[in-house]
Amino acid sequence: MSPKPFKIPESVLVVIHTPALDVLLIRRADADGFWQSVTGSKDREDEPLALTAAREVAEETGIDCGEASALASQLVDWQLENVYEIYPRWRSRYAEGVTHNTEHLFGLCVPERLTPRLDPREHTAWRWLPWREAADACFSPSNAEAVLLLPQFVR
Repeated sequence: MSPKPFKIPESVLVVIHTPALDVLLIRRADADGFWQSVTGSKDREDEPLALTAAREVAEETGIDCGEASALASQLVDWQLENVYEIYPRWRSRYAEGVTHNTEHLFGLCVPERLTPRLDPREHTAWRWLPWREAADACFSPSNAEAVLLLPQFVR
């Protein structure tokens, strides 16, 4: 069996929200109490960011926002990125010497509070919160900042 390939240090963060600015948060399975939006790295260097975002949303929540879906037009690239230091507990997933990740921000507006389908190996719980409360609940400062930007991106 070949070793698992290293993660690419370029990822997406997708803030899933309703028109009323309720935000979906999911709790990480590998870090109790770590609530977050959908996140995930590119599968390959040339993977388009919108494809990464749609794939991660589907994998982590079961919500389809891919190109042919009813929600495709609701997945919006905010054209913002964060560069942050990778938490030491997760650095082993990356090649030696990689210490920082570039995260690209997206929003996904869903018509109402949907019930996500979680992969229990990745996430153990979910909840919808009003946007300010969601920002307070995020463990990651960059995720909290993204949620606080949400009102600027609602159509």
